Amino acid sequence: MFQLAGLLHERGLAVTVFHSHFNAPDPSRHPAYDFVPVPDGLPPYSPVSVKETVQHILAINSSCEAPFRERLAALLEAPGARDDVACLVADAHLLTLMDVARQQGVPTLALRTGSAACFHNIMANPMLCDKGYLPAQESQLDVPVRELPPYRVRDLMTIGRSRDEHDLSCKLLSRAVEAVRASSGFILNTFDALESDVLATTRQDLALPVFDIGPLHKISPAASSSLLLQDRACLEWLDVQAPASVLYISFGSLASMSAADLAETAWGIANSGQSFLWVLRSDLVRGVTEATLPDGFDAATRHRGMIVSWAPQEEVLAHAAVGGFWTHCGWNSTLEGVCGGVPMLCRPYFGDQMGNARYVEHVWRAGFVLDCELERSKVEEAVRRLMKSKEGDDMRKRAQELRSRAAQATDGAGSSRLNIDKLVNHILSL
Repeated sequence: MFQLAGLLHERGLAVTVFHSHFNAPDPSRHPAYDFVPVPDGLPPYSPVSVKETVQHILAINSSCEAPFRERLAALLEAPGARDDVACLVADAHLLTLMDVARQQGVPTLALRTGSAACFHNIMANPMLCDKGYLPAQESQLDVPVRELPPYRVRDLMTIGRSRDEHDLSCKLLSRAVEAVRASSGFILNTFDALESDVLATTRQDLALPVFDIGPLHKISPAASSSLLLQDRACLEWLDVQAPASVLYISFGSLASMSAADLAETAWGIANSGQSFLWVLRSDLVRGVTEATLPDGFDAATRHRGMIVSWAPQEEVLAHAAVGGFWTHCGWNSTLEGVCGGVPMLCRPYFGDQMGNARYVEHVWRAGFVLDCELERSKVEEAVRRLMKSKEGDDMRKRAQELRSRAAQATDGAGSSRLNIDKLVNHILSL
């Protein structure tokens, strides 16, 4: 969202940021913007499960409705404000707040921070339920979804397989579709050469302006909006490594694993003999306050690895020393891997990550999925396959082709640059 704001501000638009207390931004990092806090009235929150995260999204919609209405009305009552306010840009999961804006005469634009393919999956959710693909049955996980290639049942957007989780998932997804359909335009962080077919289908299905303006992290002048403190010393360490020699490992900001899985992952990496940069969050292991690596790991990997709590990922993946990316396949990470031109070892956990990984492996063929139990021998084999095999070299070539496509989309006459022009003109016409 801040990357999008940076683009719009660069084109001469003023930016006012409404934000809850949860994940509140630091206004001092964005001195050109106005900030309006909207109290959410919710207790401190730390996500434990995907289900709880979804429940929190719905709770924020409800708890922020009245205070957001009050603060938006106050802004609109300022002299000249009604003529000055062009629109509200909101995440598609904030349907309630978008409704409030439209009730006060403010047009809305919906931003989805996932892929176009993911949103196509979301729009298809009622059909997937009607045809019996969802709720997913354990015995049907590898069944192809004929109406939604290349997905299998296991790749579909859902938060769980119980009836309660299925109902909650359907509620969240239907609200996102409603938010987009009721908006004056739809913004996606992707680019045409990566998802041309599904973007064309999305435009046809929605019958409203769709603006694919990504990858935003490559095109926006905004500074990093990371919510976690980055350890930039890892960039100096990468500077002295050989080209394409380092495996970068990060499971994102939410995914977690068991202590046993962490130990097997660690020994698989150690036994591979591969140089690595590993983002090891303190909360990566479920049920403990500080994730720790097994005894002997440091000695086994001395001089060929670095551990950090968080990294400047965009810069890491663009670094010449990085030759592969072990990722959870969140969309931001997937796009950053594409832009870095590095092949991906995919270990998806929830949400859209399974679908993203399916595209990496079966559509772009720029990586593969590690979908077995995390055992050290299998981890070692996967790392070697990515980093030291002819197959891995071929994936790297295709990843570099994707990087070239992303560069073309974001250059002066690229598709994303042209779509930004169209987006700004659309906003000014509302």
